[in-house]
Amino acid sequence: MTHDFDLVTLGAGSGGVAASRRAAMLGAKVAIIEGRGVGGTCVLRGCVPKKLLMYAAQFADAFGEARGYGWSLAEPRFEMARWAAAKAAETSRLEGLYRQMLAGAGVELIEGWARLDGPNTVLVGERRITARHVLIATGAAPVVDSIPGIEACATSDDLLDLQALPANAAVIGGGYIAVEFASMLARLGVAVTMYYRDVLPLRGFDSMLRTAAAAALQGAGIELHPSGVPQKVQRTDAGFLLVLGEDRVRDFPWVLNATGRRPNSQGLGLELDPAGAVPVNAAMQTALPGVYAIGDVTNRKNLTPVAIAEGRALADSLFGPMPREVDLSRIASAVFMLPPIASVGPTEVDAACGRRLKVFETDFRPMKQAFVGGSDRTRMKLLVDADDDKVLAVHMIGHDAPEIVQSLAVALSAGATKADFDRTVAVHPTAAEEFVLMRETTREVPASPIPAPADAPAGPKMTS
Repeated sequence: MTHDFDLVTLGAGSGGVAASRRAAMLGAKVAIIEGRGVGGTCVLRGCVPKKLLMYAAQFADAFGEARGYGWSLAEPRFEMARWAAAKAAETSRLEGLYRQMLAGAGVELIEGWARLDGPNTVLVGERRITARHVLIATGAAPVVDSIPGIEACATSDDLLDLQALPANAAVIGGGYIAVEFASMLARLGVAVTMYYRDVLPLRGFDSMLRTAAAAALQGAGIELHPSGVPQKVQRTDAGFLLVLGEDRVRDFPWVLNATGRRPNSQGLGLELDPAGAVPVNAAMQTALPGVYAIGDVTNRKNLTPVAIAEGRALADSLFGPMPREVDLSRIASAVFMLPPIASVGPTEVDAACGRRLKVFETDFRPMKQAFVGGSDRTRMKLLVDADDDKVLAVHMIGHDAPEIVQSLAVALSAGATKADFDRTVAVHPTAAEEFVLMRETTREVPASPIPAPADAPAGPKMTS
């Protein structure tokens, strides 16, 4: 049977673009379908503009520190509209580059919304397209039905398009999106109050990082309400009313809904798991022959670099000389709050399942902060297998944590031991040197039982 294309990709985000370009480079005839803008969440509505806002927020700290270093400054003032205009210009430029990359690779861009019509057929409006292989790379979107009435609140998409900042705001959620934007808004002059379900923010991260993150948020003046998610949200003429139970209410002019993200899987014509994700095997195959899925729509490791790696591996497997898979067991990640967090490897609790651990920790005030009497602290942790001396995990909160942990992730991927860290000569004076200077074991952790596999959770994956 003759097909229109060798590969049709649904979704022109980072993963879909990476897979399509690699497949085209390997000689495949490829089309990619997108209905909202080339580049996807990361480039247009997520990672890139979020970090640009983080850079803006960092200046609030820098201005205060500058005075301690001898600078005399006029009172600074942040203008959200100016930042938003510059952000829009940058994301427009990046979208243009993504379109050029697809065209340069020979990938046909079809603009519109697609759905499957069997294993080898995709419908885009009235157009019927056939392909040997179909890739689902449609990503995820903010959950807007987690609490009654929350659909009226802003999401992270809306925040990045604001033209003016509110005087005060509530953030509902305790995941990385909530923590990042709360810390940024606080530095940009907004009085922030956070409500989240757990006792600490950033569920799923190491307990040391979670405790330090809560302290850093409070240090930035953010009011924290753990175990305090509102029962419902009511829209008012002046803003929003958060109903907290037992006749307790709080009103805010603006509320950020950061209660999680859900896979963009509805209407595709595929069977979904209870969380709304597209189930795949290790080769990224769905239950439908010839149909594959990568990235956030699979709800496995919801990180842009993972989607890119999966997309390229799939293209190599389908059109290259040898199939390959992506190892999801040790993926580095970062939380771009202020100060930032970075981590590679399991949490202490997870690492201790079935093995004895040696834990190495340090907690200090960086030189830059100490000089100006600042209170920000850096915390680091190494988890080491007590039997074979392998470094299992690196966790850090502090300035440049993502850059430092990215480099150390290479060492962990190569199987570095604690002895390898110990014989590495430090670069002084740096914060990173502390990772090779931690000699004394903070504590030893006995092995804990390996838990039985849990059933798939029902409903959307929440980050609060």
